[in-house]
Amino acid sequence: MILGIESTAHTFGIGIVDNGKILSNVKDSYTTKSGGIIPIDAAKHHSKCSNDVLELALKNSGIKLEDIKAIAFSQGPGLAPCLLEGLKFTKELAKKLKVPVVPVNHCIAHLEIGKITGAKNPVLLYTSGANTQIISYSSNKYRIFGETLDIGVGNFIDTFARYAGIGFPGGPKIQELAKIGKYIELPYSIKGMDVSFSGMLTNLKQKLDKGEDLNNLAKSLQETGFAMLVEAAERALAHLGKNELLLGGGVACNSRLQQMCRIMCRERKAKFFCPEKSLLLDNAGMIAYLGEIMLASGIFEKNLKKLDIKPRQRTDEVEVNWR
Repeated sequence: MILGIESTAHTFGIGIVDNGKILSNVKDSYTTKSGGIIPIDAAKHHSKCSNDVLELALKNSGIKLEDIKAIAFSQGPGLAPCLLEGLKFTKELAKKLKVPVVPVNHCIAHLEIGKITGAKNPVLLYTSGANTQIISYSSNKYRIFGETLDIGVGNFIDTFARYAGIGFPGGPKIQELAKIGKYIELPYSIKGMDVSFSGMLTNLKQKLDKGEDLNNLAKSLQETGFAMLVEAAERALAHLGKNELLLGGGVACNSRLQQMCRIMCRERKAKFFCPEKSLLLDNAGMIAYLGEIMLASGIFEKNLKKLDIKPRQRTDEVEVNWR
């Protein structure tokens, strides 16, 4: 019975897992009506809601706090003020319960939770706010075969949405606007399995300033940006000789991105996997899920003073000793 804590960015979550089964997955997210995420304010949000989220998570799971045998937490990557709140709450609980702590890489948790879908050895197209990576397991690590050269696809979408006065998060609103828009050409930037969004972002802002319809820009943003991601993912499948594609990260909730990936996989005779929405967005269920696997492999820390956050930790820095 393990409890997971997620606090890398705008979401504070607590999940409870027992023998690979997610018993509870509760979260509370920081939002704004205009502008983007403000790390210090998001951290204050996490501190304020943490006890309420814990109480609801325990209630939903039907267990008592004393039943928890270990705590897993998102160690990184992420926003330092937000990560620190998660670490603080983790230490408080671990000290109270006298249980070991499992530090979990947030990005790898997105990949590992994909096992729930039945994926065995996939290429992960990981699309979130700060992270856009094409990842797959090889030689005791999750290797990055492609990534953004500037900003993550989620931050790219949110930045344009903020510029257009839509607010945060911008992804769901952009998706709705795109349904009634018409396609116009935008810069398409892909280099091997790496992608770049900054040029497209500048072009979108210029077109908006010149009076281009926002619906058309939303449509074109999705079609162009997602086509780049799908091309890079297909190239990775071919390069690695794999036949499974797994989607992960909050942007993977976008139905158009899922559709484009599904079409590509069908044409390649590859299998497409995508967890349910609650496991795509930042969540603590995946942190607890991976934490339980790592704990069973003897990866944990009992000395709370040794624990720290790793805001810039890369996926390929982590030794995968549990496989």
